[in-house]
Amino acid sequence: MSLEDADARALQVRALYEQLENRLLGRTWTLPELALGFTNDAAYVGRLVLAAERTWGIDGDVDDELRHKLAECLWWVFVLGDRLGVDVPAAYESTMDKIGGGLERAVRGASS
Repeated sequence: MSLEDADARALQVRALYEQLENRLLGRTWTLPELALGFTNDAAYVGRLVLAAERTWGIDGDVDDELRHKLAECLWWVFVLGDRLGVDVPAAYESTMDKIGGGLERAVRGASS
């Protein structure tokens, strides 16, 4: 799946959440609520990494939980990007080009 396809799929799933939020809350989550959801899931990834290193105990399969939470974090990034008007696939590509180019120059300079 391409980043563009993943972005589109994330927004399809978000639309389903919005239907439930409207039914249950009478509104959809605000941007700060979405950001808080993301930070909570991202923080839990940290605990799962500790569990994978056997320094933190969790119930369930650590590998399954890691796959799930990492995928959810990616989902949150696409959702937040959409709400903030950021084209995440394009931003990712340009950011990796910039970082990669800088690292390549640094590596070449260090080996001279």
